[in-house]
Amino acid sequence: MSSTAATAPGSGAAPSAAAAAQPFRPPSVALATLGLALASFMQVLDTTIANVSLPTISGNLGASANQATWVITSFAVSNAIALPLTGFLSRRFGEVRLFQWATLAFVVASLLCGISQSMGMLVVSRALQGFVCGPMYPVTQALLLSIYPPAKRGQAIALLAMVTVVAPIAGPILGGWITDNYSWEWIFFINVPIGLFAAWVVSSQMKGRPERTEKPKMDYIGLATLVLGVGALQIMLDLGNEKDWFQSTEIVVLTIIAVVALAVFVTWELTEKDPIVNLRLFRHRNFAAGTVAMVTAYAAFFAIGLMVPLWLQRNMGYTAIWAGFAPAPIGILPVLLTPFVGKYATRFDLRMLASLAFVAMATTSFMRAGFNLDVDFQRVAMIQLVQGIGVALFFMPVLTILLSDLEPHEIAAGSGLATFVRTLGGSFAASLTTWAWNQRTTIHHARLTEHLPATDEGVRQLATRLGQGDLTRGALMLNQEIGQQAAQIGFNEIFHLLGIIFLAVIALVWFARPPFTAKGPRPVGGDH
Repeated sequence: MSSTAATAPGSGAAPSAAAAAQPFRPPSVALATLGLALASFMQVLDTTIANVSLPTISGNLGASANQATWVITSFAVSNAIALPLTGFLSRRFGEVRLFQWATLAFVVASLLCGISQSMGMLVVSRALQGFVCGPMYPVTQALLLSIYPPAKRGQAIALLAMVTVVAPIAGPILGGWITDNYSWEWIFFINVPIGLFAAWVVSSQMKGRPERTEKPKMDYIGLATLVLGVGALQIMLDLGNEKDWFQSTEIVVLTIIAVVALAVFVTWELTEKDPIVNLRLFRHRNFAAGTVAMVTAYAAFFAIGLMVPLWLQRNMGYTAIWAGFAPAPIGILPVLLTPFVGKYATRFDLRMLASLAFVAMATTSFMRAGFNLDVDFQRVAMIQLVQGIGVALFFMPVLTILLSDLEPHEIAAGSGLATFVRTLGGSFAASLTTWAWNQRTTIHHARLTEHLPATDEGVRQLATRLGQGDLTRGALMLNQEIGQQAAQIGFNEIFHLLGIIFLAVIALVWFARPPFTAKGPRPVGGDH
């Protein structure tokens, strides 16, 4: 491949060796940080902002509830597929230019989402939105690391970790409030001014930043097998419950396609000179251990973020906005503690901090496993608050661990790869958790009804009392109550399993070996 050192915009010559050896600093580090953080916040926010608005969206567009879930999964899958392109695109066009294009394209896609007049158009627009924003987070991370001195890079990572935590929490609250008080279209329209502002700020602050660009060849086979394999797998997971899984020919075919395509993808990427996904990064011990720990823990964390609001609405009768408020305290402690974690975490063994995070996550999961239908808002919110301790100690240490033994030129690709598998983990967790909850609910409903035969006189009298003399109406009410109890038992079982998963992840981080120092990109003109 060829390689060229990019010059500052408007200059006719490459920077001198002395100037190139100096790390780039924007006119205002604070303003550049604000622009980068806003773009990341906007992108991560959109992973959850539509969740509580799905009933309204499906009703307005004349779609079913199952069809409405594609508003979420189309974004997640397209986003995950685009993430591995980060390394290729950043090498080809430069990190600043890639950030600008991705942010502006996200603005356009958000506008298309807001003006959608059908569910099909909205799903396509969401897929486009997810695809164009794929490189935004890893490129933002690379740019942020590049403008901070080594001693403060932990704080920069902590800032992005805080954005990663707060944005998904703010999403359901903001989405519910906008939907209730305005209209669902505005959950997408708000991205337009934010995105334009972020793109302008970063463009002005990063003007003149020297970048090294290359002309790598496109790995078309890798891209095709990635799209085919991941797409087929996600569709299979989304449709599995509806199609009765492997009793359906469609599900069997999708599974075969996914397995074959992903097997070809992995084999090809490990042997290709310029892979679209550099799987060889897993040769680094810390990257491998940290990424597996991140994916596993994030999948469990994502499942919690999905299940708690759904449970509050389906089982507890909460409105959309209050189903967003109850989980919100999870963000309080991360916001308060993140600056201190970023500043002082490197004084401790990061594996120990991550272990404490997973213990806190496991403890709160086991506490939810003891919930019943009489639990009050205060207890739900308090457990969310306690989980915030785990969240505050989770992202920054694990991110630092997985980036610690990468070479400087591998940071952007490594961040993109880690974010790719993390996003896939969350997407798959959403499908599997929903399926598991439905399955356990069905099983427990059948078991409970075994003890309440319709021919039993006591059951008939109970149903008559519930229906105020109407046996049919009472029987429906009794069945609804049994369904709620069955769903609650299934909910508790899943959280018990999530607690075990968090404890198991502790072993993964201890495979990593110090030192855990986040490296920044080498300045242009330095040694390669």
